[in-house]
Amino acid sequence: MTSEATVTSDLYDVAVVGYGPTGATAANLLGRQGLKVLVIERDPDVYGRARAISTDEEVLRIWQSVGLADRLQQDMLPDRPAAFVDADGVPFIETTIFARGAGHPPQQFIYQPAVDHVLREGVARFDTVEVLLEHECLRVLTKSDHVELMLADLRTDTFKRVRAAYVIAADGGSSPTRGQLGIGYSGNTYAERWVVIDTKVHKEWDAHDRLRFHCNPDRPTVDCPTPLGHHRWEYPARAGEDEQKLVSEPEIWKVLEDQGITRDNVEILRAVVYSHHVRVADRWRAGRIFLAGDAAHAMPPWIGQGMSAGVRDAANLCWKLAAVLAGRAPEALLDSYEAERKPHVVEVTSRACLVGRVITERNRLVAAIRNHTLRALTKLPGVLRSGQKLYWIPDARYGAGFFAGAGNSAVGWQIPQPWVLDAAGATVRLDDVLAGRWAVLHTGVAPAGGRAWTDLGVPAIALTGPGEGTKPGAVRDIDGALIAWLHRKKAAAVVLRPDGFIYAAAESGQRLPAPPADYELAPIRTGAHT
Repeated sequence: MTSEATVTSDLYDVAVVGYGPTGATAANLLGRQGLKVLVIERDPDVYGRARAISTDEEVLRIWQSVGLADRLQQDMLPDRPAAFVDADGVPFIETTIFARGAGHPPQQFIYQPAVDHVLREGVARFDTVEVLLEHECLRVLTKSDHVELMLADLRTDTFKRVRAAYVIAADGGSSPTRGQLGIGYSGNTYAERWVVIDTKVHKEWDAHDRLRFHCNPDRPTVDCPTPLGHHRWEYPARAGEDEQKLVSEPEIWKVLEDQGITRDNVEILRAVVYSHHVRVADRWRAGRIFLAGDAAHAMPPWIGQGMSAGVRDAANLCWKLAAVLAGRAPEALLDSYEAERKPHVVEVTSRACLVGRVITERNRLVAAIRNHTLRALTKLPGVLRSGQKLYWIPDARYGAGFFAGAGNSAVGWQIPQPWVLDAAGATVRLDDVLAGRWAVLHTGVAPAGGRAWTDLGVPAIALTGPGEGTKPGAVRDIDGALIAWLHRKKAAAVVLRPDGFIYAAAESGQRLPAPPADYELAPIRTGAHT
């Protein structure tokens, strides 16, 4: 490469390093708000190998906020049954993932290259977002009021320097940015290596469209449907097995044929060997630079939350960056990113590890006890649903962060998203009414203390029940599920942040907490797109 570096005079609001699902989601969220964004990605195109294979209703809700959920849904496989089966293929747990009220199917199997393409098509709508493919970020240097990034153009062997007010490093588990910042990445890497087989389906077979965890002490195997005619298997390498041999077609077919899969059923697309990691960055912020996605955390794949956690990171961080950049919030707001997201990620990772232990138990006696106990327990009413609350994705709730404080059990929760009738009589999802704004939502008369919010430009929206008539400025909760949820939380009025989490709440007759000092809560500016 040449030693000269081109210097750009432009100052970007945000530079996003990495263009996987986390970076692409961030670019959509920031572009929607009219921010000047630069995306930096070293690869020339979407990574061809399917990595993430599932996501959930809360992530679709995030993608809904940038107008992409319905398009993404077309390429997904929702609500497939899941089974944990013993060595003989007999289930000891059979279930589907229960919905938690986010307004989308609760479990979605995906083909990641298709998701990546749609997210990038979404970014192309925004003329304020610039994407540099085949560029590598070699260095980040924080100045007093911006970050300077040294980029290498891999096509021309030249350098360029760019400036951004803030940087989101979404550059993967090996994150060069995290390394440059000297931030530790604490945790463990499992010693056991796993073989991942991606296939193209030519002839379907019984149970081709369901997730099965083969909890066989001899060879635990994950058997997973993916949409658009694909299917995946994952299984560990045994001690002493040669990894090169394991990914050869003869060895792969031995495993697949043991499960009744023939060459008529599938074509092998690729086979790789990889390790599971449990790691969390020691800190997620270094001044004006933020880590997100795998750069901030890595988790094993057992409940399919690696990619989803990164998308949640982007949703939490981007509205806060937009508020600070517009001068509507003090920079201290950005400290709440790690405070809110990190405990949730740690809990998700803990649950993924728990499910992994169930699947990979190698002791035959322990496995037999597991099979018998869980087979009996799951026959009892309510056990499957309550069990998911313990081992699957934790609630969309933050225990600490940018909230009005304790005093009401609704604070910190993400509000459910029902279908509602809007003021024009159209049936829409609640978030389409809220439109990414601060909002006061109440079920009765206008709450005491609400005027302090509406004087700042925050809309107050009345929520009526299914049997009530239409009221000006109100939306109707069609099936009453949201009203019932608020009643259980003892909340007659809530203040919603732009990401749908409840900043403040009050019971009937109580006064809403005052707006936060030094914040402007007017509606966000939205970038034009087609």
